[in-house]
Amino acid sequence: MKISVLTPDRTIFSGPITSVSLPGVEGSFQLLNNHAPLVSALSEGKVTLETAGGAYTFYDEGTNASAEGTENRSLTFTIDQGFVEVLNNEVNLLVQGARNLR
Repeated sequence: MKISVLTPDRTIFSGPITSVSLPGVEGSFQLLNNHAPLVSALSEGKVTLETAGGAYTFYDEGTNASAEGTENRSLTFTIDQGFVEVLNNEVNLLVQGARNLR
């Protein structure tokens, strides 16, 4: 599945993933391939992405610029709040206060 993680001022991540763990308002949950359509509010907490094979773009806090990657890895960052939308293996994550991407 594909995900776009957006803040009001930048794209944090865009590309293929195998899963994403999110801090929902009613508790944490995980999205996997072929998940049912969903719209949900997110609370403060940790977001973890597991990248899939293929090229992806992410915001590198060290260089303060966009970077590209291809290796499978886990990326984790924290958010203050946000929303997630899932439809046809496309995940759109709109967040505020994203920080500490590693």
